[in-house]
Amino acid sequence: MQLRRPDPEFTHSPRAQQNFMLALKLALWFVGVLWFIEIADQYLGLGLDRFGLRPRDVPGLIGVATAPFLHGSYEHLFSNTMPLLVSLTALLYLYPNSALRALPMIWIGGGLLAWLIGRSSIHIGASGLVYGMLAYVFVSGMMRQDFRSMAVSLFVWFLYGSMLWGILPIRPKMSWEMHLAGAVLGIIMAVLYRDWDR
Repeated sequence: MQLRRPDPEFTHSPRAQQNFMLALKLALWFVGVLWFIEIADQYLGLGLDRFGLRPRDVPGLIGVATAPFLHGSYEHLFSNTMPLLVSLTALLYLYPNSALRALPMIWIGGGLLAWLIGRSSIHIGASGLVYGMLAYVFVSGMMRQDFRSMAVSLFVWFLYGSMLWGILPIRPKMSWEMHLAGAVLGIIMAVLYRDWDR
């Protein structure tokens, strides 16, 4: 297998560094919003979890948009924070053009799929989004076969490969349906946009 190397004049350029910093800043802002919502919810007792995803319940469709913003506890959000930062930064930096299309599809499509297949419960958390972005970054890197993308794919697998167990129904209080739906949409988007951002 012949790995393509990205142009070093670009990868070491000020523009590439600015692109990386922009991707990181956007990821930090998004995570900051999630922490603000969780702190406000806990401190003010807003009970925002009621806006989570409720499968096959028409009013519960609002959770397609809102569930990734909501978490059951600080521990729940903390467990999603670093994977969110890594996956969103990698997606925005390595695949900026396709990310603008893939990310909304992972978010909405994954939510709709989870709404169709999920158990009768309230599903909340950004982990479905995380699974989708990690799947996208991993599969994209494997398909594109350029050195930088594959290196990030292997790094993601090394850090979060064990999360693969999260798509199986082995923990009753974990929304494996959202994990599975996000991963499926991430893979589909990676295949659809495999020729973008080369």
